[in-house]
Amino acid sequence: MIEFQTITDGEVTLDEIASGDLRVRISRLGAEMISMARQADSGWIGFLYRDGEVAPPASGWANHATVMGYFLHRLWHEQSVYRGKIIRGGNHGFLRHFVFDEPRRIDDGLVYSVPADRVPSEAYPLRVALELSYRLVEDALRIEFCFTNEEPELSAHVSFGLHPGFAVASLDDALLLLPAGRYRRYFAPGNFLNGKTELIDVTEPGLPFAKSALPDSFLLGFDDVPDRTIVLESPARRSRVTFDFAEVPFVTLWSDSDRFVCVEPCWGLPDSNPPVPFEEKIGIQMIPPGGVLRRSLGLRPEILA
Repeated sequence: MIEFQTITDGEVTLDEIASGDLRVRISRLGAEMISMARQADSGWIGFLYRDGEVAPPASGWANHATVMGYFLHRLWHEQSVYRGKIIRGGNHGFLRHFVFDEPRRIDDGLVYSVPADRVPSEAYPLRVALELSYRLVEDALRIEFCFTNEEPELSAHVSFGLHPGFAVASLDDALLLLPAGRYRRYFAPGNFLNGKTELIDVTEPGLPFAKSALPDSFLLGFDDVPDRTIVLESPARRSRVTFDFAEVPFVTLWSDSDRFVCVEPCWGLPDSNPPVPFEEKIGIQMIPPGGVLRRSLGLRPEILA
């Protein structure tokens, strides 16, 4: 049974869903998850970086699990050309700054909505609505993006994803396991694709590069990875998060701190240097006229014995 609660923390409104010992809190600013916690004998144990903290830190990365869309990562000079119209925006698109209305309650969670007429025209020129759902299913969190293209004659192009940071005792302590398979790494100096890629074969679960390289984002495509299940453990914190990325085409791995690791499911990639038209961006997702694009991911947090 799902329990719902609305919490006001200063000027921040949080929506809470809980089932058993699993609890998730989401801010209406950006529909950003700011806490994913399990209850233990010692109290609630959070899995996100700065779990549950709504005040910004004195320095460093200030987010918890940024929702990215209708583009993600960066645009060249913070703009792109889409069918002759200029799209403008900073990192990860407008959703992170969008103030959502009260979400709709469903049996197993919450649905946050962006009606097409509330999408800023300078951020995205077509009539495309979004429903973003957070659901507690089988003792895990399921997050789903559902875009509806309301244009009767035009296909629409979007890229989107989630930018969550997970708490670790240290990078040395963190254990990040990519499943076996073939990956394609996309090189992006300065956070812009330069056209260079390389294939990486992972023969057993593990990390094919040093964790010390994580300040440079690793953009990986699941070229031939049969089981897209990633695991992040911090033994010193007794925490594990298992990621179900079966529907995810790309993952970004990043950290600029010794206290967190970002494992980001992405439906799309950053802009290129030199840039290309928005609809030709690598990894861009297409929605047919009047069509729907529905994609999801799963997060299972665990407290280790």
